[in-house]
Amino acid sequence: MTILIDHSDHNGNDNVEKNVTEEETELVLDDGGFVAPHTNSFGHTFRDYDAQSERRRSVEEFYKTNHIGQTVDFVRRMREEYGKLNRTEMSIWECCELLNEFIDESDPDLDEPQIEHLLQTAEAIRKDYPDEDWLHLTGLIHDLGKVLLHSSFGELPQWAVVGDTYPVGCAFDESIVHHKYFKENPDFNSPSYNTKYGIYNEGCGLDNVFMSWGHDDYMYLVAKKNKTTLPSAGLFIIRYHSFYALHKSEAYKHLMNDEDRENMKWLKVFNKFDLYSKSKVRIKVEEVKPYYLSLINKYFPAKLKW
Repeated sequence: MTILIDHSDHNGNDNVEKNVTEEETELVLDDGGFVAPHTNSFGHTFRDYDAQSERRRSVEEFYKTNHIGQTVDFVRRMREEYGKLNRTEMSIWECCELLNEFIDESDPDLDEPQIEHLLQTAEAIRKDYPDEDWLHLTGLIHDLGKVLLHSSFGELPQWAVVGDTYPVGCAFDESIVHHKYFKENPDFNSPSYNTKYGIYNEGCGLDNVFMSWGHDDYMYLVAKKNKTTLPSAGLFIIRYHSFYALHKSEAYKHLMNDEDRENMKWLKVFNKFDLYSKSKVRIKVEEVKPYYLSLINKYFPAKLKW
């Protein structure tokens, strides 16, 4: 399959058509389905937080601030404030367009506007799972909570919106990226919060666990409170797609219940597309827009409270 690559040729001409192979950094969509590239947009392996890329220092500083600020008290305050959904009313697609101006500072793999990543993810899923339309839509909307960065949503700092997520209210697992900075978190030495179970019980279910606050939990609240008809696996993906300590390192499994374990199968499917579809491929928005509008109408009301 020939796709349009956002590169220039030796003569300075943009948008060169090129047949891509899996050795290159671009997303590969061919008749055999999605093929994960070996390297990200910067030429490094994915989620390599030690790679000497131009973004390494800023990403590490981001996580330092994140790990110090994400406390139980902070998460409770954010959930209470933003769970009211009294900021605005708009459609899913309007929210997608609102994200055009933002780049995720916590992401070592991508420096493109968020709308690019949403469509890359959704289209890659659609190629391999053509009959799971709920999964296509989940791919499109999974990062919409990043509107928290917008001025009309309080313009929260990036450390309170993006990045890997993890439970608060129990011990911070050592598999969490840049774990060393948790030592400056006020909850780190609290006897109520620094044990394996903390304020939770074995098998309590992740829905009963406070996750570090950000776009994942916010979009989960938006979808749930606006009565989406997405299956529970879709909501699970939205809330936990950045929970890499769980789906990469299998930490915190002791908090999961049977429904979590069942939904985890779909999260692992989704994660391949979410992570490895970050590339320089340009999606022609107007060509795919009608399809995604039909899915939005199927699973969501015309206007949502945010």
